[in-house]
Amino acid sequence: MMKKEEQLHSIKDEKGELLSPILPAHIKNYMIDIDGTITDDVPNEEPERMVTCLPYPDALETLNKWYDEGHIITFFTSRTEEHRAVTETWLEKHGFKYQGLLMGKPRGGNYHWVDNHMVRATRFKGKFTDLIKKKKEIEVFKR
Repeated sequence: MMKKEEQLHSIKDEKGELLSPILPAHIKNYMIDIDGTITDDVPNEEPERMVTCLPYPDALETLNKWYDEGHIITFFTSRTEEHRAVTETWLEKHGFKYQGLLMGKPRGGNYHWVDNHMVRATRFKGKFTDLIKKKKEIEVFKR
């Protein structure tokens, strides 16, 4: 599998100035939460549980399939930097394939991700499966 940096394509604006590179349309850049999404919802205040919790089997199977298909898997967690080693060990022990691990996501939910690139959000509700397309109402910036 190619590294993420090798998959990026350069793009330019209408003035010919270089913009942030993008992945090919067929490659998805998945940002996956850990607690309550791929394993039990373990709060930072109980780090001893981070060692013993088990992965959700459908999460492991689905995410590794996406990785094998060439997609980018990055775990984005509210766990703090002090939990990085236990988290990396846990992911390795259970066989998760991934390219990145971002620590320190703000806690509390109600996330609004503002970005200059296309962002799609999928709320996890208990089981990983293949994704399907549905039309939903979304909030956008007023023009």
